[in-house]
Amino acid sequence: MTEKIESSIENLWQDVRELSLGSPPHVDQLPAPPTPLQFLRRYVAANKPCLISAAVPDWPALSLWPSTDYLRSALATTPVSLHLTPTGRADALAPHPSVPSSLSFASSHVETLSFPEALDSVLASDNEGKKVAYLQQQNDCFRREYGALGADCEEHVPWATAALGCAPEAVNLWIGNRFSETSFHKDHYENLYVVITGEKKFLLLPPTDFHRMYIREYPAAKYVYHQDSGEFSLELEDPTSNVPWCSVDPYPSPKDKRREMEKFPLYFNGPKPFEVSVKAGEMLYLPSMWFHHVRQSLDDTGLTIAINYWYDMQFDIKYAYFNFLQSIPRTDPSRRRLRNDKARLGLSLCSSGDESDIEVSHDTRGAGDDGNN
Repeated sequence: MTEKIESSIENLWQDVRELSLGSPPHVDQLPAPPTPLQFLRRYVAANKPCLISAAVPDWPALSLWPSTDYLRSALATTPVSLHLTPTGRADALAPHPSVPSSLSFASSHVETLSFPEALDSVLASDNEGKKVAYLQQQNDCFRREYGALGADCEEHVPWATAALGCAPEAVNLWIGNRFSETSFHKDHYENLYVVITGEKKFLLLPPTDFHRMYIREYPAAKYVYHQDSGEFSLELEDPTSNVPWCSVDPYPSPKDKRREMEKFPLYFNGPKPFEVSVKAGEMLYLPSMWFHHVRQSLDDTGLTIAINYWYDMQFDIKYAYFNFLQSIPRTDPSRRRLRNDKARLGLSLCSSGDESDIEVSHDTRGAGDDGNN
């Protein structure tokens, strides 16, 4: 019975791609924004992403924000939240601070600085020097911290607001460099993501690929930056808590690739994720609950700048279907074979390192509902 369920789930992965995203499956690229009705019917209702080429041609931000002199002047005395990590990977898995053979969920160190100081830190970032800065506060940071730039772009996306029947709950600004990387996660928002300078490179997987993400519980930790030594430490949160997070790194190093493929065969041997590059002036519609991983490349100033709009998702039948899917425990084939072999030998199967017997978290927050992009 278990193998039949697992086969049905694998069929679902392919059916979703063919029925929702065409044959061969692809992400639609639109030359201009859709009408509200087109957007609602073709993309929101279908939970289907799309890339819009000439999305914001009239925004002053496109011509103004590539100038760091303009940004420094507009935000000369503005305090902003700067996120620091040793690797550029905030809200991601890192070696456990006291058990290096295991993993923890590591959040960034956050400091409040004037914008010019923060921008200098981003431009000076270097993962070889083990200090990467990223302006990525989220939590409606564009309206809370960067209000002086408000006239350079729209307060909302008019055709999306009309289609969704509400204003965005949050608008966020992201300023980083090529070292900043976002691990696989999903958000309970309809996300409209606009790149102003540089380029964002997304890997996308639909919500039905939940089991391929190997979502597990990891102890929460936070980086602490020590100004005197210029080094980071990683400390467990107090009180302790666990975070359900995607275990897969889609870009393992050459020396780790074989090991990662063996640990996560459902990801590496399954359908490939959709790859979408979002360039300056383009907008990606990222539907709610889609898993996404993000890398970025730079413009001539050494920055990547983007703004995104989070609209509340509808907790409708799609959400019920997703919760049902994630409630189905599914063990990948290699783990099942190991379990059967040990059972025949009369041995117990116990976890070690960062491996866990539990393949599915039933926490309805899913994996990484923090929108880190």
